[in-house]
Amino acid sequence: MQCHRDHDALIPKPRGNLPKVCAAVLSAITVGCIMFLSPERLFGWIAMVILNLTLGPLLHGLFLLAEEMLYHSNTRYRGRGLLKHVLPACGLEVKTVLTAGLAGLVLHLAGHPLPHQGQGWEVLFLASALYPLFKSLGVLGPSEVEVSDICEGRKMNVAHGLAWSFYLGYLRLVLPRLETSIELFRSAHQFNGSSWGHGSKKLLILIPLNANISHKLEDEDNCITFYDNLPNNEIDRAGVRGRVYKHSVYRVAGEDGKDRECVVEYATPLLTLYNMSQESSAGFGEPERRHQVLIFFRTLQNILEQSLECRNRYTLILINDVPKDDPHFLSKTILTHLQQQEKEEFCLTPSPKQEMMNPFANTSGVQPSELHPEPMSGEPTIMISLNDKPQPLREPIENSDY
Repeated sequence: MQCHRDHDALIPKPRGNLPKVCAAVLSAITVGCIMFLSPERLFGWIAMVILNLTLGPLLHGLFLLAEEMLYHSNTRYRGRGLLKHVLPACGLEVKTVLTAGLAGLVLHLAGHPLPHQGQGWEVLFLASALYPLFKSLGVLGPSEVEVSDICEGRKMNVAHGLAWSFYLGYLRLVLPRLETSIELFRSAHQFNGSSWGHGSKKLLILIPLNANISHKLEDEDNCITFYDNLPNNEIDRAGVRGRVYKHSVYRVAGEDGKDRECVVEYATPLLTLYNMSQESSAGFGEPERRHQVLIFFRTLQNILEQSLECRNRYTLILINDVPKDDPHFLSKTILTHLQQQEKEEFCLTPSPKQEMMNPFANTSGVQPSELHPEPMSGEPTIMISLNDKPQPLREPIENSDY
């Protein structure tokens, strides 16, 4: 299972809740210290801090709301409700308004936590006024990690859309028909020396990290040769009658000199990612492209694992940076996955030999070595004694009462 461990080392995992846990621990420690030093001012301090943290975003949200209502209400929201769509989009959510109102009520009931009464209101107004300025300048803007976390959590990455398009527009249509196409292909080429193995009855989908793929596999590795195409699948799709979907069969030569046939192809959306990285207007560099390829692999893997139509009909092969000194890296990678599939699915290991237990070993004087017990076998055998004469068949016995 080396390939799965390699994939786990490359694919980024979803971010966890460690920042939230650290923030909760720090808040608890800070509140505990303030409670120990000055418990009479605890609620007042907490209410003032919450107001400082919430009034600023609320003011910034009001500025965003003015922009949206004046210039973008028709083009971006198309008449949708103000309370349901525009206010949450500007950050004026109900939970933020309620938090600020509750903090103001607690501050009014607890009194002023500072020695001078006017000092608290000055700090409050100053912090609320400076927050929109720093927010607009990007000083308090979200970091790249926060933006990435938001995009991954809300499935807003380019890779998410490409993975779903690849599944809904292609894989979900062709994978349920793949086994039938392979059987038709094998019956048509049974006299041509076909060496189709058990593990190659799946669609091998190649996903290189650099997204730089060629249109012919034999151009990358001379141990791979094009053999033929599977029978075409014609599906009515989006107004096109009999749209053709096809797969190509390749022969992969191993080090033992044997050729293996399999259906293999690159993931087509990788061409989009690679072409986007070549366009300056897309703002999509090489690091972003590599990250999107990993997100594409992880998203597609999660989608296919939950798809009943595609289960056990595909194999995703994530290809790391290809070594320049190995011209047969691609063929070796494909053969490794084919051999692994055969071992996992079709290789039967012999059962361990077990001695039959003799229930009369303690009562008779016969040694266990004289009995010659046969090992347990999973296959039934017919034992015929030459000494016994054949007996007639017994009459049927009525046992319905029993």
